[in-house]
Amino acid sequence: MRIATVTTPSDSATCAAIEIDGRWHALPAADLSELLASGAEPAPGPELPDARPVLPLPRPGKVICCGLNYGDHIAETGRETPAYPTLFAKYADTLLAPGADIVLPALDDLELDWEAELAVVVGAELRRATRAQAEDAIAGYTIANDISVRAWQRRTLQWFQGKAWDATTPLGPVVVTPDEIDPTAGVEVICRVNGVERQRGNTKTLVFDSAALLAYISTFTVLRPGDVVLTGTPGGVGMGMEPPTYLRDGDVVETEIPGIGLLVNTVRIA
Repeated sequence: MRIATVTTPSDSATCAAIEIDGRWHALPAADLSELLASGAEPAPGPELPDARPVLPLPRPGKVICCGLNYGDHIAETGRETPAYPTLFAKYADTLLAPGADIVLPALDDLELDWEAELAVVVGAELRRATRAQAEDAIAGYTIANDISVRAWQRRTLQWFQGKAWDATTPLGPVVVTPDEIDPTAGVEVICRVNGVERQRGNTKTLVFDSAALLAYISTFTVLRPGDVVLTGTPGGVGMGMEPPTYLRDGDVVETEIPGIGLLVNTVRIA
């Protein structure tokens, strides 16, 4: 099942929607954040002609990210494989719709980098969950790009200030339910910049998979329907290149996971 938050040319308001035979049909909520929080079954309503997916989860209570979760990315950063997930948080303000520009101020010290990721959407409350409980609570999967401001990330030992810039984390375009996609068996995570492939990893090589992350996180903080967990990025980030290569004004970032879809966002430095 593929669900999304959409708009239509005839109505600027958003609506949760489900895709049936390639067409979007309304669901009884203004967006997926509202739908998941309600716990309602996604009962299809009328067709929504020319519907376009927008930011699928505009109001997650928590956005939690895992760094250093692919072996090749760990190697390019010079770190050792972690015994526990390396976690940091974002705000909902960091999330960005499919197709929207990634806009940052014209500062001298940005060093803007790409990080394609699989994102997990929580569908049920989790508190000190077992792995099995966490797996059952996964509402679905979507695509994210943890666009990182490396110069700010390196200012201190804490990564937060390089990761939480407003409207810099593309998310979407749709949420695909676990019956249609199995990251444990392996799905590819791909990033292209200006048409050049920079990253291609596979989720079967994750150090901590989706269920393990949800169970671990729920030990210290409750997860609720609509929360989002980013599972980490594979190797190939700009800071790991020789010489380091970063995003510039006008660069087009494509983030793709086959079986989910494609995000396309353009960098604007203004």
